Amino acid sequence: MDLTIHQAFLPHDDPAASLAFYRDTLGFEVRNDVEYGGLHWITVGPPAQPGTSIVLHPPAADPGITDDERRTIAEMMAKGTYAGINLATKNLDDTFERLQSGSSSGAEVVQEPTDQPWGVRDCAFRDPAGNMIRIFEVH
Repeated sequence: MDLTIHQAFLPHDDPAASLAFYRDTLGFEVRNDVEYGGLHWITVGPPAQPGTSIVLHPPAADPGITDDERRTIAEMMAKGTYAGINLATKNLDDTFERLQSGSSSGAEVVQEPTDQPWGVRDCAFRDPAGNMIRIFEVH
């Protein structure tokens, strides 16, 4: 089998804030921007990985979700416990400083760069929708 990761989905509740964070702060390129039926999907990805994308989607778009589930999702997003993604960089300190200085884009610092006891060095932010973004240093 020859499988690759093509897309991952993260919810958003403010397309403009999400676009500012992923495009302007993280430096991702916009690959698709779709509005349909009052809902807004934005596909972004790192320029050096054209085959891998993150689809920022409105959680209300799934027709199988009940109103109670939508409320639960909104509550979890507000707490930052609904969704997340792990990213990687070669220079964690520089990346952290860039994100921290760009906090006007909605990035909330959760954890400064830390050497973890299991052998990785990472930091954590929340994007404007509350999604947990962990960034690992790789060599």
